[in-house]
Amino acid sequence: MTQQSKQLRRFNRLVGETDAVYHELANRLGLSDSAFQILYTLRAEGGACPLRDICAFSGLTKQTVNSALRKLEAEGSVTTESSGARHKTVMLTPKGAELAEKTVAKVIEIENEILGSWPAEDLEKYIRLTEEFLVSVRARAQEVHS
Repeated sequence: MTQQSKQLRRFNRLVGETDAVYHELANRLGLSDSAFQILYTLRAEGGACPLRDICAFSGLTKQTVNSALRKLEAEGSVTTESSGARHKTVMLTPKGAELAEKTVAKVIEIENEILGSWPAEDLEKYIRLTEEFLVSVRARAQEVHS
């Protein structure tokens, strides 16, 4: 196995383990993964966000987000309103803001503490390399066909 393959396996393992930690956090907080992602995004964006941004920021499909939103709306945690012909804005209700404060705000605080403990240049390098990787994978994904 080449060094590059070992590094890729290590990278993929770390990504998978990180995803598993967030899944476990969602479970501990009594949320589905999709509800966690939606509440997290809304909290991080100040309580309101276009639906398309929730999909983009969370990596969830529009169908998954809409399904989770219906449940969150039924619970009284979010509302939606049309913001144009084909656009929706999702907003936390007071009940949803309280739920987000009790759940995802704890995770955001943990993340901020961890990233805040890193030297600024390390944090900037990590973010820059992660962004470069995303841009490259996104571009190369366009070349893949069945």
